[in-house]
Amino acid sequence: MSKKGIAILGSTGSIGTQALEVIEQFPEKFELVVLTANRNADLLIEQALKFKPNTVVIVDESQYQKVKDVLWEHDIKVYAGEDSLNQVVEMNEVETVLTATVGYSGLLPTIHAINAKKNIALANKETLVVAGDIITKLAQEKGVNIYPVDSEHSAIFQCLAGNFENKIEKIILTASGGPFRGKSLEELKSVTREQALKHPNWEMGAKITIDSASLMNKGLEVIEAKWLFGIPAEKIEVVVHPQSIIHSAVQFEDSSILAQMGIPSMKVPIQYALTYPERPKSNFERFSFFDYPNLTFEKPDLDTFKNLKLAFEVIEQGGNAACVLNAANEITNKAFLDGKISFLDIGNINEKTIEKTTFITKPTLEDYIQTNTEARRIAQEFCN
Repeated sequence: MSKKGIAILGSTGSIGTQALEVIEQFPEKFELVVLTANRNADLLIEQALKFKPNTVVIVDESQYQKVKDVLWEHDIKVYAGEDSLNQVVEMNEVETVLTATVGYSGLLPTIHAINAKKNIALANKETLVVAGDIITKLAQEKGVNIYPVDSEHSAIFQCLAGNFENKIEKIILTASGGPFRGKSLEELKSVTREQALKHPNWEMGAKITIDSASLMNKGLEVIEAKWLFGIPAEKIEVVVHPQSIIHSAVQFEDSSILAQMGIPSMKVPIQYALTYPERPKSNFERFSFFDYPNLTFEKPDLDTFKNLKLAFEVIEQGGNAACVLNAANEITNKAFLDGKISFLDIGNINEKTIEKTTFITKPTLEDYIQTNTEARRIAQEFCN
């Protein structure tokens, strides 16, 4: 059996590093062809020396020479810049592209990969949030499979395996509620960066952790679910489940609910996306019901956590509205991390940016690119 060629976009991030741990378990199944990083040159070099990929890309061009000087004698090709991401995903040796970059930056490389007929293991939810209509249509035209890596969407995908012909009554996306579950608007006025970065269940990068605290991450996942599974917003329900054991569920028209459960770990959905339809034996921690005798569920507070409410609204609005929300949130998320705005300002500025940015009913890819630029500028003005 030939090995599956893998390209990991964002190998130095949380998903990327865990994906390498998964791949390391199955040397007979995978061949690591490409590793890429934004600016973490030291870790990229360390990974390349260990896994010996054919090619690496460092997006930060100022660090190109540093990476090249170390890797050239190991016969590893080194490239730099955003355009290089678009090119390496098209390599003949690559069969599956794991998009583990954060934010809007994952869009164009994913489009190039789909055009080159590479299957996608999608951890970059923003790709579908920004241009879900274009991505899903293109994948269908090219005969490309998109395997979800987000734990919630992987759970739904696993529940649907063998049930693709059965009609879905609703999708149930679970949310931990983050570090501020149950807090009032008054209490959230003074929360700090450090408090927001303390997620109770998951270890993630700073951007996603802040998104989880504001429930923006769940909002983005709602939009992603719409495109991945062809489900309208009214058939998507968000349930706060603090223990994060049930990762998500599907209710079918016969009233049955199938749920996927397990210890909070991204390695399971990463492995499932890379090995589907197989389930090879892993060394991951096992779940025991006796360790979790009480699983609880709550309704999300849409008034306090405005971002989740905005996500449902932009789905209904359609057009480029979700692209605007994503662009605004990337600006406000960073502004909060940089101490320039308060926690509640994130949702308020996101809402104002949606109202002020030019709305396009049927956007093209170029429209999405321009929308992203315009919305970022507007959101930045509100942050200043």
